[in-house]
Amino acid sequence: MRSAISYGIVLAAVMAAGVAHAEKKLSGSFVADASCPATQSIKSGRNPGNISTAIGQNYDLLAGNKDEPTHYLIRVPGADPERRWVKVTCGHVSGQGAANEPGASATPAAPQKRAASGTGKPDYIFALSWQPAFCETRPEKSECKAEMADGFDASRFTLHGLWPEPNGNFYCGVSADDRAKDSPGHWRDLPPVELDAATRQQLDQVMPGTASQLERHEWIKHGTCSGLSQQAYFSEALTLMRTVNGSAARDLFAQNVGRELTSDQIRDAFDKAFGAGAGKRVRVACVKDPSSGRRLISELTLGLTGPLGPDSSLASLIMASSPTGAGCPKGFVDRPRPQ
Repeated sequence: MRSAISYGIVLAAVMAAGVAHAEKKLSGSFVADASCPATQSIKSGRNPGNISTAIGQNYDLLAGNKDEPTHYLIRVPGADPERRWVKVTCGHVSGQGAANEPGASATPAAPQKRAASGTGKPDYIFALSWQPAFCETRPEKSECKAEMADGFDASRFTLHGLWPEPNGNFYCGVSADDRAKDSPGHWRDLPPVELDAATRQQLDQVMPGTASQLERHEWIKHGTCSGLSQQAYFSEALTLMRTVNGSAARDLFAQNVGRELTSDQIRDAFDKAFGAGAGKRVRVACVKDPSSGRRLISELTLGLTGPLGPDSSLASLIMASSPTGAGCPKGFVDRPRPQ
């Protein structure tokens, strides 16, 4: 009997180890293209709270269930538990990279000034939004209610974020209380971002999400790990945005509002703007328009390698980074919704 019990314990341990080994750590963001069940267990389908993904929402990507996954493990803020499984067909991955090594800290005690890595791995991910597409999926947001047909964001990229890498490098020196508040429903409870008047005015234009306190979230989660002050961090992001919005890449979008673009066309425009090969560093993300079913281009992400500062150029930062997958193969350039 004892032998049988021992065998059973060993077998259970082996099976458990096999399950753990099968789970493959991933990083980046999972962007939901559909509303799908987010379950605690793949096998049983158990779903405490009856949680589903929100179309267009970005979720932290944690793992796949195997080397060629059928399901992704994501973090769903506010769910209990937060770690949930979704089918890979429910959305797409943005900004995927190598996961942190086991035991590595996701919150360094003191952020350091970033320098060029020399390895080609991104030091930052620069995320550009196409705001009309975002607003198709989140019309209740304050910035989307204020959307105008002739507004800045009708024909220009807007700022989503500038994210120090590697993925998981979040909340540097941030209190547990502020981390707990960092969900869209509580961003207004986070500490205000202190900027000079000119920078604040520019940021409110280039980042429409400031109407929902997006800048507070971006600073708390990402900016605190940049080694820069709030003023410097957002000033650098605005400088990069001006460069993109003054380029052939922005012209391509402005001239094709209401039309479909391919990832190849977008990458070619970045080659034209920033040099041959720049387009290979651009990844396209799309969302599904819930009213029409069309696939809309929602975001571009660029890997940047090198220090940010007055002497850095966007072209050099892009070209120093490693190539990435093209992402969404094609989608429509959306126009603002009628108010």
